[in-house]
Amino acid sequence: MILKLKRAPGIYLVGFMGCGKSTIGRALAEELGWSFCDLDEEIERRESTTISQIFDARGEAAFREAESAALRERVQTVIRGHPQVISLGGGAFVGEENFTLVSEHGVTVWIDCPFTVIERRVAAAAHRPLARDPAQLRTLFDARRSVYARADYRVEALDDDPRSVVEQILALPLFRP
Repeated sequence: MILKLKRAPGIYLVGFMGCGKSTIGRALAEELGWSFCDLDEEIERRESTTISQIFDARGEAAFREAESAALRERVQTVIRGHPQVISLGGGAFVGEENFTLVSEHGVTVWIDCPFTVIERRVAAAAHRPLARDPAQLRTLFDARRSVYARADYRVEALDDDPRSVVEQILALPLFRP
């Protein structure tokens, strides 16, 4: 295992909404024997409401503040030595503070998924506020790719098989001595 991961045992999965971060993260955590955290689920639990309701009632800026606070707390548990796989929301990695935080306290892995697969998965997803407008969805997807490319590693999710992505992650050099 690389030194960075030994010092801060956190693997942060980043990527666009619908790329499979949560499903892949759960499977990866199980394979590693680590804890798993879906940051969006954590925010909903902390706020006692859905992400859509936060967006609709308080706006995206309020959601991003709640997201950063939840991420800071989760990273603290990694810093204290509790190994975790953490699935970040699609926009969490975009914030510079969040990017720096996860980059300095673990390893980031971009789950790169083709837009056609994303589009199929989120087409009818009313719970995804940023996916309501198909044209805006494509623009957002294109804009975020360069941000996700800043991750430590990139793996492709070309289909609906999360096991193949988990195997790609496990084959990364971060687990070799």
